[in-house]
Amino acid sequence: MAETAEKPERPIRAAGCVLWRRSPLDGELEIALVHRPKYDDWSHPKGKLKRGESALDGAVREVAEETGMRCRPGAPLPTAHYVVAGRPKEVRYWAAEATGGAFSPNTEVDRLLWLPPAPARNRLTHDRDRSLIDALLDAFRLPDRRP
Repeated sequence: MAETAEKPERPIRAAGCVLWRRSPLDGELEIALVHRPKYDDWSHPKGKLKRGESALDGAVREVAEETGMRCRPGAPLPTAHYVVAGRPKEVRYWAAEATGGAFSPNTEVDRLLWLPPAPARNRLTHDRDRSLIDALLDAFRLPDRRP
């Protein structure tokens, strides 16, 4: 009797950005976080890729859809790997500077916050998202200013 090896399930492919800007008040670094009412969580803007879409194009599209912001992608950040409903998910991330736009709440994202790195890290719901702030700071060699 021949054994049949189960084919590993293909991961859900997604992409997003750690969106940042300089505060209009004092020039300090601020990071955008989105609140998703469906999950009642705070995260970085991200979403599933469309068929044939590159990860970078998907990341920029998701930032626009979820935050209303245009952005300039920069350094690649670590890829997140986790399981959703029993299926592996892979989310590629980039640092991205906000270059303009305006947020409008919608059914997917009802709130957007711009926070300094330490408060942003504390507001994020998932640990895996917190390490992306550290990676952003490392990419730009920016001070953390943890409390």
